[in-house]
Amino acid sequence: MRVLLLTDIHANLVALEAVLADAEGQWEQLWFLGDLVGYGPQPNECVERLRALAPLALSGNHDWAVLGKLDDEDFNSDARYVARWTRRVLTADNRDYLNTLPPLRVEPPFTLAHASPRHPVWEYILDLPTALENFAHFDTSYCLVGHTHVPAVFALDEASGGVDFALIEHGDVLDLSRHRLIVNPGGVGQPRDGDPRAAYALLDTEAMRMTFHRVAYDVAATQALMREQKLPRRLIKRLEQGL
Repeated sequence: MRVLLLTDIHANLVALEAVLADAEGQWEQLWFLGDLVGYGPQPNECVERLRALAPLALSGNHDWAVLGKLDDEDFNSDARYVARWTRRVLTADNRDYLNTLPPLRVEPPFTLAHASPRHPVWEYILDLPTALENFAHFDTSYCLVGHTHVPAVFALDEASGGVDFALIEHGDVLDLSRHRLIVNPGGVGQPRDGDPRAAYALLDTEAMRMTFHRVAYDVAATQALMREQKLPRRLIKRLEQGL
């Protein structure tokens, strides 16, 4: 099966459409790892676009904050502002859809979690100790996560008990046959690795291979929509920086 792997769309429809156009004809099923809303200017449009693709989808911490399942006081002021704005503008039907999405599910040999297998809604896997601890919290060979918006892979060396780490670049191909892995395809709607291009991956479950992609999108168009909605300036600026 060929899988389009997306995470962290964050209400950025322009970026989502760029990814879908770039990946057209190359996938049979879509897996989405959460945070469909938050930060961006088009939450309803993104929910409806993704939903129409019949994805296997998760919820993330921003989705939970909009639904009232997570205290948005834990967010910084900009993220909190957009979460509350999103709560006001989101339609009841789209809210109901978000409410059906779990933060974790298992599709052997993959575990899918928004943040981490240990704390699926809100734990950042950014360092080797955190990654190593999380390998004990899933039973499958592979765990696919989002949340950090950084394309990366953590590989467990079961002989030594250590973990190797690598950042992922456009065009990299990952062989899934060698180690237990935690893999993050990077964020669609708000990358944070210094590259403003939308990130996604294509997974071939027969060849057990994952290919990572970046695609440029019209950042200025999303920024203009954010200005129309009077969303925070810092969130508008960071899109062009990929931070």
